[in-house]
Amino acid sequence: MSASAALAVNLEEAIPAAPRWDLSDLFDGPDDPRVGRLLEEAEAEASRLEERYKGRLAELSGDALAELVTAYEAVQERLGRVSSYASLLFAADRDDPEIGRFYQDVEERVNAIETKLLFVTLDLNKLEDEELEARFAQSPTLARYRPWIRNVRAFRPHQLSDEVERVLHEKHITGRAAWVRLFDETLAALRFPIDGRELTAQQAFDLLSAKDRSVRERAATSIGRVLAANVKLFSRITNTLAKDKLIEDGWRKFPRPISARNLANQVEDEVVDALIAAVRSAYPRLSHRYYGLKARWLGLDRLQYWDRNAPLPEDDDRRRPWNEAKVVVLDAYRRFSPRLASILERFFERRWIDAEVRPGKDSGAFCHPTVPSVHPFVLMNYQGKTRDVMTLAHELGHGVHQTLAAEQGYLMSGTPLTLAETASVFGEQLTFEALLDQERDPARRRVLLTSKIEDKINTVVRQIAFCEFELRVHERRKDTELTPDELGNLWIEVQGESLGPAFEFREDYRFYWSYIPHFVHVPFYVYAYAFGDCLVSSLYAVYEEQPRGFEERYLELLRAGGTLRHRELLAPFGLDANDPAFWAKGLGLLERLIDRLEAELSNVFRTAP
Repeated sequence: MSASAALAVNLEEAIPAAPRWDLSDLFDGPDDPRVGRLLEEAEAEASRLEERYKGRLAELSGDALAELVTAYEAVQERLGRVSSYASLLFAADRDDPEIGRFYQDVEERVNAIETKLLFVTLDLNKLEDEELEARFAQSPTLARYRPWIRNVRAFRPHQLSDEVERVLHEKHITGRAAWVRLFDETLAALRFPIDGRELTAQQAFDLLSAKDRSVRERAATSIGRVLAANVKLFSRITNTLAKDKLIEDGWRKFPRPISARNLANQVEDEVVDALIAAVRSAYPRLSHRYYGLKARWLGLDRLQYWDRNAPLPEDDDRRRPWNEAKVVVLDAYRRFSPRLASILERFFERRWIDAEVRPGKDSGAFCHPTVPSVHPFVLMNYQGKTRDVMTLAHELGHGVHQTLAAEQGYLMSGTPLTLAETASVFGEQLTFEALLDQERDPARRRVLLTSKIEDKINTVVRQIAFCEFELRVHERRKDTELTPDELGNLWIEVQGESLGPAFEFREDYRFYWSYIPHFVHVPFYVYAYAFGDCLVSSLYAVYEEQPRGFEERYLELLRAGGTLRHRELLAPFGLDANDPAFWAKGLGLLERLIDRLEAELSNVFRTAP
């Protein structure tokens, strides 16, 4: 088969029919009159609240303060509904200039209205603890908002003057947000020439897991060349955003670049440090050992970076149709909890999922909670691989979490990133176990086992390596701007440490840091994946050991939303993330999976010709 024919086969197989979402539960279109009406209502109410309450919080009774917070939440929900709709439209088609303009107009209008409401959180933080406690005692309605107020006041030591906070908020849309949009639009517009075809990022990166090694290499080469051609722009975005963060962190007196993210995640610096240290010390017995096995299994002395996600010799590279993936995921959730499965059925029946692969669409995957009065929406790019089935299970885990937590209301339904990955990773584990139970062929069971190991390495080892890259970039940015070569050097350095001696890295891999959206969208987001995976591994171990009553405790964890911290949520399961043994327990599951694969492969290697 010719190279172009092989590529055509890969592309045709890679795009099974998948659905588009229906956003009409939010609005009927950008010209829906409800969009303007909601924004006008929100602006009028924000102006009323500002005029009536600004500078007067110290004078308010508990019930009066509760009235303000309740009204503030209602305005934020209106704004959240409109901004969610605009961002979902934009994620689904970043090439359409009219959608881009609608998105930008909404962001600017919402930002202006939110500026009027800045006084609520700023003035709350000016109250003394004793004053607030007295008001909580006076008003059960206000006491209900205690978790949200606690989270707001966690930033009290880092709050700046009202004038500076207002300037930072107003300029966000033309500052950080503008650079993020530039990154998103640039990445979505990139096309990767491979064997005479111009591929989107989704299609090109999917070819890195093609069965044919020559296809993988050509895809990797094209990706490297296109990223290299744009690396000056991506370097400028990275340097600018890192410097912007450095300046603001300095004003707010955060001790380290990662500290602001840790505070937002409601987790102590030392807990995150312990996680990073535990994973890095485990590199040799996790990723290094696994990739050594993979190289031998593939019959290679060394792996190239395009072999990292290569299918294995026993993998038939079968693509699952969308409806099969739907059945697999729903059945896996239903075995654990019929209540969760009944929630997820609505995502399929009511078209809350956009899984179709098409140009201009965001290349990643996410579940957007929108607002509690509506429901979440899932975006992904379904191409039929087992990994895509796991992505569907992952994003739907977010969906059930966000649906159950919606009862907490707009201000308290959201979870910190460290807990946001709980239901998603748990859903992946349920789906993996279901697939493994159904499979009787030993070779295919090994393939499934390998797929799970690689997913967990990507979730834990790769994300901690990403975090380490960010730490080094932000540390270096304190002294000087980083050149594209220096960014490439840091990338190769952390990849070599995390992936191990089984790999060789060709020159064009130096540019692969530039497409990672998390570095741009939410600095230091990435460690939350490892946190969530280790947390879920520990949770799943409890489930296997003590299944009776686990489902209800787990659903209560999800319903809590952002009202409880990780220590409070894990206590009913006998777990504590502050205990160093917690991370060892979480990593132990991955190590046991590799042990199991190694034992099975020893027989394969012995019988190989």
